[in-house]
Amino acid sequence: MSVPRRAREWLAQDPDPDTRAELSALLEREDLTALEERFGAKLEFGTAGLRGELGAGPNRMNRVTVMRAAAGLAAVLGPGKHVVIGYDARHKSDVFARDTAAVLTGAGLRASLLPRPLPTPVLAFAVRHLGADAGVTVTASHNPPRDNGYKVYWGDGSQIVPPLDTEISTAIDAVGRVDELPSPHPGLLTELGDDIIDAYLQAVTSLPLGDARELRVAYTPLHGVGATTLNAAFLAAGFDSPLMVEEQREPDPDFPTVSFPNPEEPGAMDLAIVLAAKTEADLIVANDPDADRCAVGVPLPGGAARMLTGDEVGGLLAEHVITHTTGDRMVATTIVSSTLLGKIAQAHGVRYGETLTGFKWIIKAGPGLVFGYEEAIGYSVGSDAGLPVRDKDGIGAALTVAAIAAAARRDGRTLLDLLDDQARRYGLHATSQLSFRVSDLSLITNAMSRLRTDPPATLGNLPVERADDLARGDGGLPPTDGLRYLLEGGARVVIRPSGTEPKLKCYLEAVVPVTTTPAEARARAAEQLASIRTDLETRLAL
Repeated sequence: MSVPRRAREWLAQDPDPDTRAELSALLEREDLTALEERFGAKLEFGTAGLRGELGAGPNRMNRVTVMRAAAGLAAVLGPGKHVVIGYDARHKSDVFARDTAAVLTGAGLRASLLPRPLPTPVLAFAVRHLGADAGVTVTASHNPPRDNGYKVYWGDGSQIVPPLDTEISTAIDAVGRVDELPSPHPGLLTELGDDIIDAYLQAVTSLPLGDARELRVAYTPLHGVGATTLNAAFLAAGFDSPLMVEEQREPDPDFPTVSFPNPEEPGAMDLAIVLAAKTEADLIVANDPDADRCAVGVPLPGGAARMLTGDEVGGLLAEHVITHTTGDRMVATTIVSSTLLGKIAQAHGVRYGETLTGFKWIIKAGPGLVFGYEEAIGYSVGSDAGLPVRDKDGIGAALTVAAIAAAARRDGRTLLDLLDDQARRYGLHATSQLSFRVSDLSLITNAMSRLRTDPPATLGNLPVERADDLARGDGGLPPTDGLRYLLEGGARVVIRPSGTEPKLKCYLEAVVPVTTTPAEARARAAEQLASIRTDLETRLAL
């Protein structure tokens, strides 16, 4: 079938006047290039659900794509099952959420809709709290403004894992025209109220937060949905309201003050750092737009700030949780995160789990999980009662970091002092990343093949003591396309293709003992990382 004909068939079933107008214009001017972009491929449903640019056609996020996804999910679950639906404040998120509810109820499922745009962790919490069979949240997290997405959770409150993704994807492919789907059943839809938010707040404020509360926090939600919920959580826990970056306080799907709505991107934290300097704040905190991730910074004299890495925050949170919980416990992180967590776990006599990348795997690391994190500033903090949210939770993480910082402030110290303490105990663990973005994916395939055929004997002048091919399941994990090199002195390099972008990603770690001062060890680690980085850039040459 020709692309114009596929476009006309799509147009005939599209209920959205915006995408109908877009598609009609493309057909009228016979823009075959634009039509091929939208109809020459389709968004693939995976463990992260769907994510892509808004627009008409199967290769874009739109009402037809979302309705098909909801119909596929309904087919897998079956009539009578219960699904909770949440959404953020991006363009069309509320429309996509209501379309999902309409399709699910039309298929005989019960749907509960969160009352307004809310953080993703509230949805993840609500799935278990309400005893639902699944959950859906409409969000593109920290993607560009033109994107949106569709993420599915299962009844345990965590993101789906294989083979569920394939099963749902197959069911989506079997869906016919969306204008022929059964009509919605209003009696099967429940509009949730603020009591679900209150239950979430009660859960996260029951985390082990200690008793120190005197702290001044500069905060930004980066135009996302985190501000109201985070402020309520801080007040409920006994903290003062954070000082907010006013220009970024309200949800705005265009993210006008940042070039990229990700707190890890250069420039994204500038306004928060300025606010911290003006207000003499003790701590800087940011959430990404759907508030499942948390960035942390420490103000420095002269108006600057030191933003902590995800691994540094992960180490601080882990030790805090371990020392405030009891019994048989586990902490977990991924193969690309710092090896520090394993040393912390060993020192405290708790179990340690290492998983593939993604929180969907961290949550399934094993019984007794009280803390999990990934280096991309995602954390799930628990207590003796377990994890209130079985996914990344930027609100709970922010609360716990504030509690740690308040206790340190009471002692005349900062989070930087606590990091130095950990460096003295476990060695200075420094991490960084190197990414290669390509236009031709075969370059990544060829690079991985070259490394497998001719593995390096040294990296950054450090001997490679062991090379693991993760595609063979080395290290006891399910096979995944990746390579891990363990270097002399505890340094490590993990190389893997990105699962969401045309990138080859390299995760670097240097481990240096503190023989004089943490600052001196940090400088040596930085030199080691720079040497490894230069070596990889030369070897890969992408």
